[in-house]
Amino acid sequence: MTWAIDPTHSSIEFSVRHLGISTTRGRFRQFSGTVEVDENGRAGRIEATIDAASIDTGVEQRDAHLRSPDFFDAANHPSITFRSTAVRPRPDGTLQVAGELTLRGQTHPVTFDVESAAPVIDPWGNRRVAASASGTLDRTQWGLTWNQALELGGWLVGEEVRFALEVEAVAPPVAQPIAA
Repeated sequence: MTWAIDPTHSSIEFSVRHLGISTTRGRFRQFSGTVEVDENGRAGRIEATIDAASIDTGVEQRDAHLRSPDFFDAANHPSITFRSTAVRPRPDGTLQVAGELTLRGQTHPVTFDVESAAPVIDPWGNRRVAASASGTLDRTQWGLTWNQALELGGWLVGEEVRFALEVEAVAPPVAQPIAA
């Protein structure tokens, strides 16, 4: 069964070191995705698409630079995609999700940890499930190499990007029998 990610109750956030002394945070405002769930409620295939131009750090000038060819090149690569290749349960009840992340036309493997909650029925009768995921990636693997050396050493922008996902997914409605 395919569950749809509910973007109004989900978030994709990231953080990266700035000047080596602080952290800049941001998020992507537009994304979609699906989670295949087996008859026992276990997650299988996961797919997500992020609108690269929806990046939001709270500073329009910085966001425009991040959308430019120096970083995401959103005009030529409007989507960031993820497709899982394996979802492995761990003894502690969490999941390890491996997959392929495509950004700027380059695809590389990524792995991250997921903590999920049991499905619930919301007040409107919809079945929902939630998960939290986190991980890190090296932005330079995808060609996001723009940087500026600092006078006293170090770099303006860190290479390691930390990400945190909070995802709610909704099952398709159960078909109601038609009364005769």
